[in-house]
Amino acid sequence: MARIALTPEHQQSFARDGYVIVENVLDAAGIEQARSRFEPLFSGKFETGLYPDEWNWKTGKDRPDVTRQICNGWKADRTIASIVLRADVGEACAKLRGWPGARINQDNVIWKPPGTKPLGFHQDDSYQTWIDPPEMITCWVALDDTRADQGTIEHVRGSHKWPVAPPIKQFHAPDDPLEDMWPAAKAAGVTDPEIVPMVVKAGTAVFHHGQTWHGSRDNRGTNPRRSVIAHCASSEARFHPTNIGYIYGRYKKAGSLEMDESFFPILWRQDGYRTPWLDAYIAGGRAAA
Repeated sequence: MARIALTPEHQQSFARDGYVIVENVLDAAGIEQARSRFEPLFSGKFETGLYPDEWNWKTGKDRPDVTRQICNGWKADRTIASIVLRADVGEACAKLRGWPGARINQDNVIWKPPGTKPLGFHQDDSYQTWIDPPEMITCWVALDDTRADQGTIEHVRGSHKWPVAPPIKQFHAPDDPLEDMWPAAKAAGVTDPEIVPMVVKAGTAVFHHGQTWHGSRDNRGTNPRRSVIAHCASSEARFHPTNIGYIYGRYKKAGSLEMDESFFPILWRQDGYRTPWLDAYIAGGRAAA
């Protein structure tokens, strides 16, 4: 697979728009391998034996018209890990945000079969009050060619310059996925926000700022839309001393604000450091985590 190499044009686009498209991040073999893991994951067949932190759709139990999501699939499946824990993903995230390094905050495995409902437009940083600094960047990797009518991710151009809004009212299957975006635009003095669907080839990555408004609408096409997503925080991020993350706060050590690398490994740091066990884990070796 090709290594991500950001150009000055990539960095300028990100600074201007709040997102940037980087092509050919996964090759055909990598795309097919990642696709093959979706059925087992959502059926509860976890290659490592560990459950993901969030498992929002289960085969045979949940409605077929709801978008399927797993969070921290990297803990359950090494193929997912091989994408979201890449050093070059961390390096690109750190450089786009101006950080000294990047660690994985969490990942998403997203599956939108035909007929599935939207995910509400939101800002990722709205959900990061449990860490300090409360910010992230996202690397969204398409596993299928996308179309505007097939529920692809959409970004509101320039919305990373808006204030951070509260968490949205309904994340999964809202009646109006744009409901919370409109008042945020008004508060930012924007009367005609530009909503841009990401129409890209499989294997393409889209990086977006943690304040960029984004979401996805119904899949009205005939093909699935699958993606694997790395959400990264600064390598220097720590737990907030008083704000509690009700899911990821379980990994906070008593008497410490450190984000333990067993659960929030550092993907890349400008001094050359990378969490030591990552590459062996991805390769199928025994991880220290």
